[in-house]
Amino acid sequence: MAALSPVMDVAGVEAFLRAEFPQVSDDYTVAAIGPGTATIRMEPDHRHLRPGGTISGPTMFSLADCAVYLAIIAHVGPEALAVTTGASIDFMRKPAAGKALVADVTLLKLGRGLAVGDVAITSEGVSGLVARATLTYSRPRA
Repeated sequence: MAALSPVMDVAGVEAFLRAEFPQVSDDYTVAAIGPGTATIRMEPDHRHLRPGGTISGPTMFSLADCAVYLAIIAHVGPEALAVTTGASIDFMRKPAAGKALVADVTLLKLGRGLAVGDVAITSEGVSGLVARATLTYSRPRA
């Protein structure tokens, strides 16, 4: 796939997130946007923990889903209609409680109708991936 060029920068994507999804905008920080890529950070708190003192699977899935969505937005512009149509996630090791999660997204396909992204999630203080996901989005016409 040819290198994709972002059309929005970090500030633009964060402004979009605050305007369109204020209910989750405090959970995520856009750390970087690059050609075909994005890095999204999450600082988990007590709401994201499960028994045993680890970050819950749904929290990591939510991060992966939001990260791919924001990577798409960064590359196509403020298109709020994109929706998840498929997702697969592998949980590989226990993330550290109270430490940031970092989702590194690589867009594998960005077509007029579908977009596909791969996500590698790491946890500060943990060696290796804590989760890996692939998500597909539909880009319905307005």
